[in-house]
Parts: sequence; structure tokens; C-alpha cells
Amino acid sequence: MIISRRSLFRTAAAGGLAGAAALALPGAASAGPALVRSGRPALTHGVQSGDVRPGSGLVWTRADRPSRMVVEVAGNPEFRGARRIAGPVLTPDTDLTGRLRVPAGAGRVHYRVVAEDLDTEAAGEALTGSFRAIPGPGEPVRIQWSGDVAGQGWGIDPAHGGMRIFSAMADRNPDLFLHSGDAVYADGPLTGSVTLPDGRVWRNEMTPEKSKVAETLAEFRGQFAYNLRDENLRRFAACTGQIVQWDDHEVTNNWYPGEILTGEAGEPYTEKRVDVLAERGFRAFHEWQPVDPRTTVDGRVYRQVPFGPHVEVFVLDMRSYRGDNTANDGAPEPILGEQQARWLVDALASSRATWKIVQSDMPIGVLIPDGDTAWEAIANGLPGPPRGRESEIAGVLAGLHRRAVRNVVWVTADVHYTAAHHYSPDRAAFDDFDPFWEFVSGPLHAGAFGPSELDPTFGPRVEFARGPDRDGASPLEGFQHFGELDVAPDGSTLDVHLRDQDGRSLWSTTLRRA
Repeated sequence: MIISRRSLFRTAAAGGLAGAAALALPGAASAGPALVRSGRPALTHGVQSGDVRPGSGLVWTRADRPSRMVVEVAGNPEFRGARRIAGPVLTPDTDLTGRLRVPAGAGRVHYRVVAEDLDTEAAGEALTGSFRAIPGPGEPVRIQWSGDVAGQGWGIDPAHGGMRIFSAMADRNPDLFLHSGDAVYADGPLTGSVTLPDGRVWRNEMTPEKSKVAETLAEFRGQFAYNLRDENLRRFAACTGQIVQWDDHEVTNNWYPGEILTGEAGEPYTEKRVDVLAERGFRAFHEWQPVDPRTTVDGRVYRQVPFGPHVEVFVLDMRSYRGDNTANDGAPEPILGEQQARWLVDALASSRATWKIVQSDMPIGVLIPDGDTAWEAIANGLPGPPRGRESEIAGVLAGLHRRAVRNVVWVTADVHYTAAHHYSPDRAAFDDFDPFWEFVSGPLHAGAFGPSELDPTFGPRVEFARGPDRDGASPLEGFQHFGELDVAPDGSTLDVHLRDQDGRSLWSTTLRRA
């Protein structure tokens, strides 16, 4: 999301294993990199993997024309003994994107993807990738997280290295990446160049879709296509399994269901109905991300992903089920919605994993206003007992306390700086919960902002925070961040590092299994 002070910068086919039915998500083709068509189909935006499950992983790609996606899978980079799986036909109905669930044994799974001509079966050039299969007992796990890509006017500038944080992350060989939302800025048009305060000039690569706010399905698709023009991001996506969630900028700033855009927020838009924009943005999100709707609770975003004996990830959706953004200071208001809040407590309580990682699209205690009179996130800035959306989160925390759920860690991005927050009932107005940590890290490639104030209701304390001293700082100024979780082979410890865009550790701590 973008808090109000940032307004200056606002400007399927998914197959199962061989023999399973494909799931189609209909639509029309989007603009991508300029292509010269040959007699063979070409893959246009690299390969990605995600939603790794016991025994399988999801592989994604996009072609330049209708063709069949074919994947070879092996346990070695030479593809000895590879298994060949014919996947879905890539058609304009899914913007020529497709996904195929492939078998995964142990260790690193290597895959090779081609697009085959529908008439001649001639294959285009292959692209390769890999992902970590579900780890077994006695294996360490490295998880990275962050969010916020191509926001506040900062797109791809090859002369300045592009989105180079993704290469720094890839160099550290993660087993899993948790994308905490704002995977695109559909509401953030780019300009050809931006001059920094020190006189340096950032020159954005431009596409028609990035020159205005996204309203049509093709324009939403073009947001995702734009980011995958970056070679750093394509490299990272090809070597790391992802768990992706969405937040607001996949649609428009600070949106909520039923909203009608008015005033300054609505000026760039011809389509003012947010529900219409959200439907198009959600469809593009599922077409262009390695997400399998069949693994979610209700076909949308929130879900749980077990990753070996010591890790399970619980992916939240604080966008789709919330109420209006209001003063947030009275009766209980939804941010997760009753069904998701109940699911979260039940799923965490039933998990057998040592470490339970809650992948949240927004922080709990950070004050995030929406204009002058409303709040975008959970906190409302008032001391005392939980009110508004805080009440629903209080219910979740109390439920975990009553059911003695241990080793729960929250990770998030959203606010464009990095921080470590420790919450304790000893400092809180509401004390029916166990102490826990929330780690914030971002942005990946967007304007950076200084740390915000915290709401006292759940007793947060800032253990570390880092951001620039000016709002909207560019990727050239060194305030892009990601986080890293290292789980010991026996699950006894969880090492947390908050890292800068070159991979250097800025702050760390070790959590011990309760």
C-alpha cells in the first residue's frame, strides 16, 4: 500500500500431474517484449515455479502464440532420465500463459520448458529452471520474503542494473520465497525519466501499459509482463519456488470491496468501480503468477503451505474480505473476515510444523492512514483496548493463546522499510496473547520510506528499523530490503536476518523453539 504522505508519487491454464484436468482462466493477449516470430513458438517472459507441495510443484511460462506447453523434469541439471510431461495449450484466453503441476521427488528439482507448435509439434528454444522440493527430516531450510515491485515511479533502468536486488537474493540460494504483495503497481504509471535530488537520472523502460493506470484486462496483464522484462527478476524466478499473495497495488491504492473511486483517487480512472477493477486485476494476477487456485481455501489467495517437518506457511489475504476503510475506532470491523480468521486459528493450531510462518500482506501495529480520517491497515493509533479491525486480530491472537500454539512468526512488507517488532502482553492494553515477533522487509524495487509510528494496543517494541530520511527514495539510494529465515536441520532454531539490496545483513536474531 501507499500511505497518504506518498500521494506525491501516485501518478490457464494450470494443469495437474499428467492426466489431471487443466484449469482455465479466460481473457485476451497482453503486450510483452517486442518479438520477431519465427517458424517455432518462443517463450517470452521466462519460467517460474511456485506453490510447491509434497510430491509436486507448479511450473509457469508464457509463449508468443498459441502452442502447447511441454515440461521435462529431472533430479539433475543434465536432465538424465528426465520425465516429459505434455501440459496445457497456451491460448489468448489466458494471455498465452500456462501452468503445469509437475512431480517433485527430493532435493532440487530441475525443469526444462518448451512451447510446441500446435500443427507441426516443432519446439521452440527451451528455458530451464529449478525449485527446492519439500525438505525432509534433518535438512536445513532458507526462506526469503519481501514485497513491493516497480512502485513510486521506479521501473526498469538497465543502465543502473535493473531490479538488481533479485540477483542478490538468488545468490544466497533460497529454498523458498514469500512474496508479501504489491507484486505490481497497477495504479502507478511510469515516466520516461526521473531526476534524483543529486542530479542523477533514472531512465525507465516504457511500455504502453505502464504509461497509465490499469483499467482493462490487457492493461492489468501488462503490469505483470513489464516486471518480467527485468533479467534479475527472471533469473530469480527461474531458481526459486514462490508463494505469492496480493495486496492493494495489484488493483489500486488502498482499495476495499465495494469502493467507488472519487476525488483525487478517481481522477486517473474512467472505470470508477473498484469491484470491476479488482476482478480484472485478480484474473491477471492468477494468469501471471505461479499460483494454483486449487490449493487455496476458497479459490482465491489465502492458504497454508507445508514445507517439510519444521516449516509451514500460512498465507493471508487482508484485501478481499475487509470492510470499508474507516476511522477504525469503534465496533469490530473485518480485515480478514470471519471465515479467514477462524481458518487461521484452526490451521495454526492443527499444524505439526515446528515453525509456523504467517505471511501477512500488512503489518499489525504500524500506523498506515488512508487520507486524513481513515485507516488502511489494522492499527488506529489509539491506546487502550482493541477497536475496529484490531478486534478481529485480537480474537486471532487470543485464540492462539487459548490453544497453546507456539513458535508463530509473522512476516510482511508493505511499508517500504525494514524492521523487527516484538509484541508482548506485558506492554499491551490487551494482554490475552503470547509474545510474538513480526518482521518487516521491503521494498524490493520501489520508493523507500522512513519508519512509521506503532500503535500501542498489542504492546509492540521496535528492536530495529531502517529507512531513508526522505520519502520515495530511489533504488539507487540503498534502501531496498529483503528478509531471510534460516531454520536449523533439527528445527531447534530460526535465524532471522534483515538484509539490504546487496545481501548484507543489517540486523539479526536467533529464535529458539519453545
